[in-house]
Amino acid sequence: MGLMTFLRNRAGFILIGAIGFAIVAFLVGDAINVGKPFWAASQKVVGSVDGEEINIDEFGTKVDQNLQQFKQQYGGSANPQMTAMAVDNAWQGELAAILLGKEYSRLGLDISSDELFDLYQGKNPSPLIVQYFGNPQTGQIDRAAVINSLKQQASNPQLKQQWDLLQAEIEKQALQQKYANLIKNSVYVTSLEANDEYQNRNKLANFNYVSLDYASIPDASVKPSDSDYSDYYNENKKSFDNPAETRSFEYVSFSINPTKADSAATKAQVDKLANDFKVSKSDSLFAAINSDVKVPYTYITKGKLDPVVDSAVFALPAGSFYGPVFSGNSYKMAKVIDVRFSPDSVKASHILLDAAKMGGADKAVKFADSLKTLVQNGANFSALAKMYSVDGSKDKGGELGTFSRGQMVPEFENAAFNGKTGDLKVVTSQFGVHLIKIENQIGSSKVAKLAYVEKNLAPSSKTKAEAYKKASNFLNEVKGDNFAELAKKQKYTVGMADRITASQGYAPGLDNPRQLIRDAYAAEKGDVLTEVYQMDNAYVIAHVTDIKPKGLLPLEAVKKDIEPMVINAVKAKMLTEKISKAGASNLNQLAQKLGKQVLPVQNIVFANPIVPGAGQENKLIGSVFGSQAGKLSKPVTGENGVFVFTVNGFTNPAPMGNTYKQKESMLQGIAQRSLGAAFQALQDKSDIKDNRVKFY
Repeated sequence: MGLMTFLRNRAGFILIGAIGFAIVAFLVGDAINVGKPFWAASQKVVGSVDGEEINIDEFGTKVDQNLQQFKQQYGGSANPQMTAMAVDNAWQGELAAILLGKEYSRLGLDISSDELFDLYQGKNPSPLIVQYFGNPQTGQIDRAAVINSLKQQASNPQLKQQWDLLQAEIEKQALQQKYANLIKNSVYVTSLEANDEYQNRNKLANFNYVSLDYASIPDASVKPSDSDYSDYYNENKKSFDNPAETRSFEYVSFSINPTKADSAATKAQVDKLANDFKVSKSDSLFAAINSDVKVPYTYITKGKLDPVVDSAVFALPAGSFYGPVFSGNSYKMAKVIDVRFSPDSVKASHILLDAAKMGGADKAVKFADSLKTLVQNGANFSALAKMYSVDGSKDKGGELGTFSRGQMVPEFENAAFNGKTGDLKVVTSQFGVHLIKIENQIGSSKVAKLAYVEKNLAPSSKTKAEAYKKASNFLNEVKGDNFAELAKKQKYTVGMADRITASQGYAPGLDNPRQLIRDAYAAEKGDVLTEVYQMDNAYVIAHVTDIKPKGLLPLEAVKKDIEPMVINAVKAKMLTEKISKAGASNLNQLAQKLGKQVLPVQNIVFANPIVPGAGQENKLIGSVFGSQAGKLSKPVTGENGVFVFTVNGFTNPAPMGNTYKQKESMLQGIAQRSLGAAFQALQDKSDIKDNRVKFY
């Protein structure tokens, strides 16, 4: 709907600008009483990058706008997961703006005025210009519309502000592309690498093997020593580099799901409601007052309601009553007000008039009627839209494109879908007075107008109070060192949330855990959190069991986690010794002495180290491709056991026909990964402080 509509809808993605900060200096003595306390500013710092602070006021605005975008994209209302996504998206945007901005400056990357002109009006326009000034069918830019919009900035401060935001986003994208190209052009693939990759994916190996599984030795019979733990830790130290601080906590949930008594009470209420609904004189008002789920009192297409209700309602004639029926977690009932066939979608244009600026709705309607008469007498609708409309679509002559039901406000939708192609309609909505021109109507489907009531099955206040009392009693009794023991004694199930990050919007078994996670990050290891947390269907008491800081974790911090792997490492030594003591000279002899079978493997490639029946065994397949045919191997420590093998032979592929094509294919993947790796390297080299958990 034009530049102004685009910017109004997408402002969260194009808010670019430097954040200015005041450095509060203070002196001892009387000066400390002047102005705000020195620590006041820190209460608004959501994080910093190399000392450059991110203020919660501006950051919060970007989070809200990201959240609105996610709600539009995914539908429904905000939930903890969606909010966490919005916070993380805004945070990544801040990191990118600061870190990449510094990198652009260091590298001398910028956008010249000539380049900017080309991005607006030249042969290589910005994708944003193409998107909002281009013809959807041909992709051609309406350069006259771009120039006209740019000229109008002088007399339209709002448009100028929006163009400033758009220009910033266009420059940002252009700089990102330059930087991406710079990274891409810095990587290459040699002919040797291309040939190795080709061989790894096409050379075939056939071999036989004998294995002794770790599962053949009971875990209880293995007692790893301190040196066993140290050896495993030192050999795998890189895997213990924690990218972000995490907290682990255990918890007990006290259910507040409806009881049988609650269900009976709700059923009685619904039955009475159904009787009242059947005789109601104002169906839309009754539904608006009594329904827990609001369904617009307008025509809807099949597939919008619960499947049980949907299939039944659309088979009923007008005047029918359906329900109540229980589905999901609620009772549903509906009156069928009307049924008809209607277009699937409509293409329309409009002229929007601002009633307030025209002295009221009556005057705006009269003016719209006069415009309607002009069009009926041959006037150009598009020209009138550009002259009088206050909507962003005016730059396109009022064109709104093609839309389906549910995309426009009810008054606009009813006029567009209930009319016919060529009609001119004057309607009033919350946005003003519209003169609508129906350009085309596409398809035809059955639609129904319903008065709809849905009542959720919810726990009573008594049920909630009893659950809260149990949770409070448990909280009063429990201590950090007896949490699991007391829960077991009182026959409560203990849940576990392991390695939860500060910004995480979910935790296993918990539907609304953000406040709990925030409090866990303000607590110490071993603390029982002092609050009874209310989730959607339970009260929760929690206990912080572990804190893993950012950076390389010490052995003691991961000892419990690596215990299964250390036990397998000890088993590997035992099984390797058993194989060595067998003293076999070939695979069949070894299998006989160990009481195992020789298993054949056919047509394995290096790039896909999956052994049928044994799973992924990287070390085994790597050893196979590094061995000679016919030679008994040494024992190989794998993921699931210890292996000994003999290679039967290799099948080499035909010589690579197109080295250039192979290089290009590899280069594309490497270049894509290298851009992300470069941004990660910038983060790793920077001093980033993340305080988001204090605010979200």
